[in-house]
Amino acid sequence: MWSFFARDPIKDFNYEILPENQEKSGIWTLSRGKRKTTGEPVSVFVYEVSQGTEEQTQLAKAAFKRTKTLRHPNILSYVDGLETEKSLYIVTEPVTTLAAHLKLQAEKGGASDLEVSWGLHQIVKALSFLVNDCHLNHNNLGMWAVFVDRAGEWKLGGLDHVTSDQGDSTSLPPPKVISPDLERYDPPESPGNGGDKWTGDVWRLGCLIWEVFNGSLPRASSLRSLGKIPKQLVPHYCELVGANPKIRPNPARFLLNCRSPGGFMNNSFVESCLFLEEIQIKEPAEKQQFFQDLSENLDSFPEDFCKHKVLPQLLTAFEFGNAGAVVLTPLFKVGKYLSAEEYQQKIIPVIVKMFSSTDRAMRIRLLQQMEQFIQYLNEAAVNSQIFPHVVHGFTDTNPAIREQTVKSMLLLAPKLNETNLNQELMRHFARLQARDDQGPIRCNTTVCLGKIAPYLNAGMRQRVLISAFSRATKDPFSASRAAGVLGFAATHQYYSVAESANRILPTLCTLTVDPDKNVRDQAFKAIKSFLSKLETVSEDPSKLAEMEKDVTASAQTGGSAATWAGWAVTGVSSLTSKLIRNAPAGSEAPPAENNPVPQPAAGPVPTNTASKGVQQDRSYVSCQRLHPSSEAVKKQSSDWSSGWDADDSWSNEKDADGQASTGAPKSGRLSSAQEGVRLASDCKWDGAEGKSTTSDLLSSVSQRNSAGDWGTEENWESLDGDQGLSKAELAKKKREERRKELEAKRAERKAAKGPLKLGARKLD
Repeated sequence: MWSFFARDPIKDFNYEILPENQEKSGIWTLSRGKRKTTGEPVSVFVYEVSQGTEEQTQLAKAAFKRTKTLRHPNILSYVDGLETEKSLYIVTEPVTTLAAHLKLQAEKGGASDLEVSWGLHQIVKALSFLVNDCHLNHNNLGMWAVFVDRAGEWKLGGLDHVTSDQGDSTSLPPPKVISPDLERYDPPESPGNGGDKWTGDVWRLGCLIWEVFNGSLPRASSLRSLGKIPKQLVPHYCELVGANPKIRPNPARFLLNCRSPGGFMNNSFVESCLFLEEIQIKEPAEKQQFFQDLSENLDSFPEDFCKHKVLPQLLTAFEFGNAGAVVLTPLFKVGKYLSAEEYQQKIIPVIVKMFSSTDRAMRIRLLQQMEQFIQYLNEAAVNSQIFPHVVHGFTDTNPAIREQTVKSMLLLAPKLNETNLNQELMRHFARLQARDDQGPIRCNTTVCLGKIAPYLNAGMRQRVLISAFSRATKDPFSASRAAGVLGFAATHQYYSVAESANRILPTLCTLTVDPDKNVRDQAFKAIKSFLSKLETVSEDPSKLAEMEKDVTASAQTGGSAATWAGWAVTGVSSLTSKLIRNAPAGSEAPPAENNPVPQPAAGPVPTNTASKGVQQDRSYVSCQRLHPSSEAVKKQSSDWSSGWDADDSWSNEKDADGQASTGAPKSGRLSSAQEGVRLASDCKWDGAEGKSTTSDLLSSVSQRNSAGDWGTEENWESLDGDQGLSKAELAKKKREERRKELEAKRAERKAAKGPLKLGARKLD
């Protein structure tokens, strides 16, 4: 009767055994399984009790006990177990047999020596733990007793025959009694006949090493043939399989010998693995140095190890260890091994959190490496969690951060919503183009605006593009003027015929007398293109609708131009730094309105070395100068449209003869890290004034500009929130911003000091 109410323990078992991919491991059957409640993967060792297998059942029960009680990082981890009258179940971490793992690696080209060195290190360390710390003998070491987890780390199992070296109350049958084939792994001496108690296990360790490199051991005499065993390991291997048991080393001694200089286990991979095992007790400075060096070694590490061992440590170091920006480079390297789903689950939440960091090094690293993870970011996360933090970079005092922020918009623009793209971003671009004291950043802003133009809505394009590119053509920095010309050319499909004739061509014509030859060349090519468009419509007015079909076209979606952003970012990835390296003294020449006729290139131009400007970051200015050849300049001029996509189309600040462009700079400074490189400083230009002092002809052109016949910039300037304020209002606003900044700094200092101690004197 009571049996009716008895519950079946197997049905109540919290784990489900999957029938596929079952492997034989000694007396056990290794199966894959999962936890019923969470679906977490596990491995399940199953032993079925049958008649006439009393010795095997005794071994299975002993293994169950040892696996449950022995805990070590290099011994198979016990999760759960079940023992019934008919069967035994041991649940462990998900693993596979070493033989199956090596076979899989052979199909991929074979396991590397680095991986094998760390695997043997782990097995020897586990054996040393049993022998020296637990005073146990394994008695069953071999390929069948070693398992490999998801990270590729080797674990010691097969604890069926483990006995105490101090004598057991119950004796277990030796392995060869259960499986006669295992007799070839027994040492040549008789049990207990000379040598230390570990000599049998050390001999079997030598057999394991031979099989790892050469395959299954056919007979004991084959141990004399070294085969593919590495040279660094040969002398230590010979000690293990020596005929005299008294000279066989203790496992701990063998480990020290292999870790000595020049040894098989003395390499960067083993060093990194050992550091990761002890990372929780390492000093912060040691962790920083380790993560800096880690990215250089990751390429040689096994893929599974990077995904399941290195990645969790990187995420933990950022989350709890204050590792900072140093984890980014190795984090993105490991991210290449993940699937899209794994990337979304493990790395994207960390990246989103990183964008809210106030650490400048963290912010600039994220911006520089955005191309590696932008494809995994969804639009909601970009607009609500990332873009609000990124836009702070537009107003940062560090030019390098402003530069990277501008360039990151090439990747973010396809994912921005209507408000962020057409209002917030345009407002920051207007401020940068008008007020930034770095000419290369103003140039990059113009370049970026031209490249994201397809994503703007039609109304914003009509309002912004002509005004922005017109302002760029009056920039003191010659590369910015060239960028304005190329911006007109690259976005020609968005302008009506009337706008081309009334606003764009007059602007371009003034640049035909620009002091910089590259600007003049680009202007002539753009003028010819727009004139060709006007002539086509004049000859056949029916083509007007076709010519203007894109003027009111709706904005492109991110999906339709996802690949476009990929190549676009490479076009300006190093433009600003190149421009700063290449810019000769006096490169920020006044625009064509002030210098209508080019000066002779041969004569030196006196410059004023006294300069006003912001403090330049050392990392922002490179000490290397690039000297493009005349052939490169000719190649740049081959086609007006190709100039918009070229890396150096605006970084060439010399004419075809290699002479520096003429024209006195409006303002500048000599960087301590450059030899005569002058940076822009205080280079603001009011495009609405259009003043000229050189000739009556250009004066009339200037007056026509100020009257609004072409390129009026009120639309573009109105995006900048400070336009239209009186001097008093501007001064008041600046004072308010300064007050908030001081309060924020004061709060940061107080937070850094922490709470006052009892009896401490309050200084502020």
